[in-house]
Amino acid sequence: MHGVNDVGQTEVHTAELPVPEPGVFEFEMAVEKLKRHKSPCIDQIPAELIKAGDRTICSEIHKFIYSIMNKEEFLEEWKELIITPIYKSVKTDFSNCRGISLFSTAYKILSNMLLSGLLTPCAEGIIQDHQCGF
Repeated sequence: MHGVNDVGQTEVHTAELPVPEPGVFEFEMAVEKLKRHKSPCIDQIPAELIKAGDRTICSEIHKFIYSIMNKEEFLEEWKELIITPIYKSVKTDFSNCRGISLFSTAYKILSNMLLSGLLTPCAEGIIQDHQCGF
């Protein structure tokens, strides 16, 4: 019979993800994915402004996102979001609504970049390294 102290410990190994720098192509693709006519969050920057922006605006936002990735720390403002109720019909019936979350436009760009081009290849490589040989 085994006692409580006989339980073995499992070693956990973590790997640093070799996430590549966010390039101009990834940035442009992420901006292209932004939806028009959506309410901006606390930053009050609508997606249309960035989509219609010139090279200077896009270049500055790209540098900004790159600096956030290098610091590996989100802005405090990005930890806050606005939740707005959307009513299906009767505004006095709270069970008849759903909430939507409004995120910063720059945060949406970073999220799109990470999901579409930067993290997916890294994750696929890790998954392949750890697949069973069944």
